[in-house]
Amino acid sequence: MLVGALADAGADQAAIIAALDSLETGARLSFERVKRCGIAATKFHVAVAETKTHRHLSHILKMIERAALADRAKQNAAAVFQRLGEAEAAVHQVPIDHVHFHEVGAADSIADIVGACVAFDLLDVTAIVSSALNVGSGTAKTEHGLLPVPAPATAALLRGRPVYAEGPAVELTTPTGAALAVTLAREFGPLPPMAISSNGYGAGGYDFPDRANVLRVILGRESGATEATAIAVLEANIDDLSPQILAYAMDRLLEQGALDVTLQPIVMKKGRPGTLLRVLARPEDREVLAQTIFNETSTLGLRIDSAERRVQARRWIEVETPHGKVRMKVSGEGAYAPEYEDCRRIAQEAGVPLKQVIAEANFAYNKK
Repeated sequence: MLVGALADAGADQAAIIAALDSLETGARLSFERVKRCGIAATKFHVAVAETKTHRHLSHILKMIERAALADRAKQNAAAVFQRLGEAEAAVHQVPIDHVHFHEVGAADSIADIVGACVAFDLLDVTAIVSSALNVGSGTAKTEHGLLPVPAPATAALLRGRPVYAEGPAVELTTPTGAALAVTLAREFGPLPPMAISSNGYGAGGYDFPDRANVLRVILGRESGATEATAIAVLEANIDDLSPQILAYAMDRLLEQGALDVTLQPIVMKKGRPGTLLRVLARPEDREVLAQTIFNETSTLGLRIDSAERRVQARRWIEVETPHGKVRMKVSGEGAYAPEYEDCRRIAQEAGVPLKQVIAEANFAYNKK
């Protein structure tokens, strides 16, 4: 579906097929225009002969290395297969060199992974943002028998990423698709601010009666516009923890990717003084940060809400002060502020007051 969507968005179909033919898998490749629930889309067909032959990761990596592919496509495809091999090895508790690639090592999945990497390269895509993934539900028939959806390898690959299950009881995200998403996506979340240049729809094999079974890609250039993004807000009321531990928990949460962490004095039931811990997080970081709160504090429960965060476009300008260089953060509206960590470091190294370094940085920026 991803290869079909990228071809639909403008990637040269002949170039994709030529690149995949150089892998010498024996697969017959083609593209077809179809409709799914009224939506026009491109279906990528991979026809292979039935075989019981299995491939190891090393064999697949050698095929990729020998193929006539651009360097970036080779590197990305190898990285995706490496991630997939690690997941399969963990699920089956075997060394990665002993993993037999059944479904994922077949010619069709090699074409899916390498084809997607080739198409991204043809379109000169430099950054990828993925929405939350619909994994589906029910069971899937595999070489290992009937497995629950998401398949074990898919669940392992998507640990810490946002997922949901909606629609028909079928497998909607395979290990191959999961490996592509987690390896190549810069982040998971809502559509970033961008100027759209093209859209593409890739068709799946099923044609569901109540929804279009398509994968959509949206191509464009980052606009630098004021950003409005969805975030998760995690909160806990704590009345039995040392301030030292709370401060440490704050540091750990920021290290784990929290957008912001605040501690607010509150009065809790029975007149007890306490602290409201509030964490702003990207949706894809929510579970990791929730677990960090449980690990590092005494709370037994959390409140988690969704909110919208608006952030102005900003740029960095470096200024020279009498004691060293300081980065200035400048908003699209013209507001500015010196980078605290730069000022803090310079103040310590030069043995001067922090407020003096901040004043010098502001003076240097206004003079510039």
